[in-house]
Amino acid sequence: MSQVLHTPPPSQVPADDDLAALAARHGLSVSGARPSLPQYVRQLWARRHFITAFATAKLTAQYAQAKLGQVWQVMTPLLNAAVYYFIFGVLLGTKRGVPDYIPFLVTGVFIWTFTQSSIMAGTRAISGNVGLVRALHFPRAALPLSFCLQQLQQLLFSMAALVVILLCFGVPIAISWVLAVPALVLQFTFNAGVSMIMARLGAKTPDIAQLMPFLLRTWMYVSGVMWSIDKLSKGDHMPHLVKIMLETNPAAVYIDLMRFALIDSFHANQLPPHVWAAAVGWALLAGVGGFIYFWKAEETYGRG
Repeated sequence: MSQVLHTPPPSQVPADDDLAALAARHGLSVSGARPSLPQYVRQLWARRHFITAFATAKLTAQYAQAKLGQVWQVMTPLLNAAVYYFIFGVLLGTKRGVPDYIPFLVTGVFIWTFTQSSIMAGTRAISGNVGLVRALHFPRAALPLSFCLQQLQQLLFSMAALVVILLCFGVPIAISWVLAVPALVLQFTFNAGVSMIMARLGAKTPDIAQLMPFLLRTWMYVSGVMWSIDKLSKGDHMPHLVKIMLETNPAAVYIDLMRFALIDSFHANQLPPHVWAAAVGWALLAGVGGFIYFWKAEETYGRG
């Protein structure tokens, strides 16, 4: 005997408002919907152990196949510094007139590498972990944050070598070294914000990852990594606007702060005006702006 399907009259069909109220009553939400900003912050904080563990695991696996293992965490920036010293310091003569040039150069290379590596890793944070993004539900900002934390951990290994270099070249231990802590906190905030912006852009347009090395290399050359911005900007030949752009360049700001903190021959008069205000401003602009920019794309990532 065939069954007859009866369509309930319109009066018995639940209205959309009633369904929404029923879902809310039982704690249900739209699949892939973007949480509110406070909820998103709480979700990230709840997964702080995952972020740190993921960063540590990535750092450990980075040189797992190399015979020297984790030694490359220090050797890589040191070899870069050696190449830059030969090309820029010796061949191009940028070391002339710069006291303690080797500590000056190594500090610049290490601090720049922190920003460069964080942004490059952030660019591939979503596009390079599509399987993880699709398989598990978690706030996607955890990925660029964990990659930035990985680069911070690598920088701390490099800082141990930097301290040895400073002492070997006669730079004394000073109370100003304490200033390295707030400088690194501000730089990490800046790096994390830019990484989240690039993670969103890289997820939409993977080709950006191929373009970034060229952009970052150009940025490095104008950031005073291998040469003194203060020495160059004192000349009358440089337009005032170009001088301001060089001095307020965020990468140069954080490099100069670390040099001022660690190298006694790098004096306060070599810093650009209001350097701490610039460092805080860049950190807040990139950190807060990048986080909000990424949060607004969370619904897209959740459905991806």
